[in-house]
Amino acid sequence: MADKPVKSPCNSVCMLNDEDVCVGCYRTSEEIRIWSVLNNDQRRDVVIACGERNRKVNPFY
Repeated sequence: MADKPVKSPCNSVCMLNDEDVCVGCYRTSEEIRIWSVLNNDQRRDVVIACGERNRKVNPFY
């Protein structure tokens, strides 16, 4: 049985900061670009990285 696709963290607040990271979902521009070809394990890794980036910027979020 195949896994359901991991949902994109995009929240339609799309703007890259000076570090080339989206201020809405915290994906890098490269992660955004390749999202559609990533497998579920890779997508989970990206989502985890997004959470880590978010916590660096918003430690009390």
